[in-house]
Amino acid sequence: MAEVKERRVVELPSFLTVRELAALIKASPIDVIKELMANGIMANINQQIDYDTAAVVVEEMGFDARPETPPEAAKVEEPEVPAWKRLVQGEDPKALRPRPPVVTVMGHVDHGKTSLLDAIRRTDVAGGEVGGITQHIGAYQVVHNGRKITFLDTPGHEAFTAMRARGAQATDIAVLVVAADDGVMPQTREAISHARAAHVPILVALNKIDKPNANPDLVKQQLADVGLVPDDWGGDTLVVPVSAKQKKGIEDLLEAILLIADEMDIRANPNRPALGTVIEAELDKTRGPVATLLVQNGTLHVGDVVAVGDKAGRVRAMLDEHGQAVKAAGPSMPVAVLGLSGVPAAGESFEVVADDHAARALIAERVEAHQRGADTARAMTLDDFYARFKTGQARELNLIIKADVQGSLEPIVNSLTKLEREGLKINILHQETGNISESDVMLAAASHAIVIGFSVQVDEPARRLAEAEGVDIRLYDIIYKLVDDVDKALTGLLEPTYEDVVVGRAEVRQVFRIPKVGHVAGCVVSQGTAQRNAQARVIRDGKVLHTGAVASLKRFTEDVREVRAGFECGVGLEGFDSIKVGDIIEFIVKQKVE
Repeated sequence: MAEVKERRVVELPSFLTVRELAALIKASPIDVIKELMANGIMANINQQIDYDTAAVVVEEMGFDARPETPPEAAKVEEPEVPAWKRLVQGEDPKALRPRPPVVTVMGHVDHGKTSLLDAIRRTDVAGGEVGGITQHIGAYQVVHNGRKITFLDTPGHEAFTAMRARGAQATDIAVLVVAADDGVMPQTREAISHARAAHVPILVALNKIDKPNANPDLVKQQLADVGLVPDDWGGDTLVVPVSAKQKKGIEDLLEAILLIADEMDIRANPNRPALGTVIEAELDKTRGPVATLLVQNGTLHVGDVVAVGDKAGRVRAMLDEHGQAVKAAGPSMPVAVLGLSGVPAAGESFEVVADDHAARALIAERVEAHQRGADTARAMTLDDFYARFKTGQARELNLIIKADVQGSLEPIVNSLTKLEREGLKINILHQETGNISESDVMLAAASHAIVIGFSVQVDEPARRLAEAEGVDIRLYDIIYKLVDDVDKALTGLLEPTYEDVVVGRAEVRQVFRIPKVGHVAGCVVSQGTAQRNAQARVIRDGKVLHTGAVASLKRFTEDVREVRAGFECGVGLEGFDSIKVGDIIEFIVKQKVE
């Protein structure tokens, strides 16, 4: 009986080029291409093929295929390290002590975020005397059953994410306020997405339960639908009924916060030089720069030298939220600090150093590192995702999806999640209907995400913020093109793309009817330049009515190529004769996305 020759096993990655496959099996690329053609696949030497296709080829050429286990695969599944643990890395575990949790309150507008914070604050004041609090410093502590809880007095996910975008995360727990008579609203879902992106546990305060039209069960169902299954429904999200107006349920809410804090086992080392985050800062006319610092590890003392971003100074005095002078501030304690050389930005980190010389050296080092980073660091873009994945700089593609209607949003999300493959994960941080807003861009900046819009516009403030933060915004009006671009990004095949850039905006002040020509819009250019060779987009009441070529651009009776901001002009549009006074004309050119 003839001896059967054992076939060699070849480990194949999820994707590789024809050239790489040929080198792997030590065969000629021509032979590999011929085998592909025999299986009905036309490919050139540099084209990428997937695992299934490569497996068929190597099987036909006498090898056994086996999926390669990427070294990053095990790391992808590692849970995110909480922010507080990163601050105490390297500390002796025996030196760590429990510290008060730091809480941020989020939720939809008018659901009672500020009222709840006021109710919590008043509960802690002896005899209900609010007058005891004389100073707003952006954060305060309350005591419940002998234990402290720190609340950041800047409610809302915008402030929370703005700090994250600057590299700071002071929050340990997010309290999501949902009105029992209104339910889960767009800003509620937005807040959930922001908290989840930061890997912060969420506690729900079900507010306004005193209202006659309150429907807690309906709200709990809505919460379950967005992934926050209440604990009394078998889930792991604590939902506490409260009434900020009647001061009901406040004690239960504080107890729930401490319960979550106990599960997290938040700790710090009080016996070391302090480090933490700037909550807010201002220039006081009489006291000079005043910064609210939240100590996250160590203890801050009067007389300490602190370095904050590119500012420094010796702590001359510290005040708590009651305006009382304090000599020391331990972990999780917010204090207003006097003595800095300037006003630092909110979200800047601070640390105590040995002396003024050490502070100057640290600041110089930070400035130099920032300048180096400005030259080399880039925001995540769809074009270079695969290259950054291959070098280990990215393991998942974070996306924010905005669509015009729910009927478009669901198939887009479903199609994108099906693109995941071994070692590559798609993480949709936020999905919602409506135009792309500043909040979306801020979340993208903080989470290194890409914003994808389908049949929507980018709000002007969001556009400016995206340019400043380097956030990649992709706009589509065809679903398969959107999905195809993301798929190509995951496989390294995405071609350079071009995006629409608004180079000018003009407001229609008058409309003229010209025989044999049609309607011409008499405009004033409000921003940028109106350009003859640009595309024109007509916007009325926030909606795009028409996009097409500019038929004519005149300055008085002269044809011109462009008109700058502040000047009047006449604009004729091809294929659109329904222009009205008050319409906005945006002038758009296509630019290559670098």
